[in-house]
Amino acid sequence: MATSRHYYQPAAYSIHAPSKAPAPAGLYPISRVPGSPPSLSGASTTVGSRSSGGLTFSSAGDYDSSSASYSGVDVVDVLSDRMQDAFDPTPLDKGLARQAQTSGQLNAKQQELLELQALAQRRLKGVRANFSEGLKTARETKRDLEWTQKRVSALKTKAEKAHPDEYRRSSKKYSYDGY
Repeated sequence: MATSRHYYQPAAYSIHAPSKAPAPAGLYPISRVPGSPPSLSGASTTVGSRSSGGLTFSSAGDYDSSSASYSGVDVVDVLSDRMQDAFDPTPLDKGLARQAQTSGQLNAKQQELLELQALAQRRLKGVRANFSEGLKTARETKRDLEWTQKRVSALKTKAEKAHPDEYRRSSKKYSYDGY
């Protein structure tokens, strides 16, 4: 016994949009299709029905004009409904919202980085000013210490020459091991 199998293959729908240029009235699509679907002849081995876009199609046998009718069906509405069912813009909207949010966060971080950079430059300028002032103070202190050391050495030499005996006794009594 031979069995024939029919596989459902969705039909490819093409949507033709009218151009912006004016065209003769006969070129625009007709929104209402009068009449019924064509009848198929031959035996069909599939039993069941399919509902699509508000129309019920039966595959239990031959189509006749009384089983399903296109009269009063708006083709544009049917195709529009099918497109809305096939295309869900929610993920795109969520992605766009996420992109806008990320862009806003990125701009905020960029502004924060610019503010922190300006703050760091102001602090660096202050630190450099303090450092140069500290170097100047250190040079002055070194120069003062060198002058004091020379003055102490000169007084020591002068005291040693003027009072050798007293200098020797006092140096024994008050000698410091680091000098």
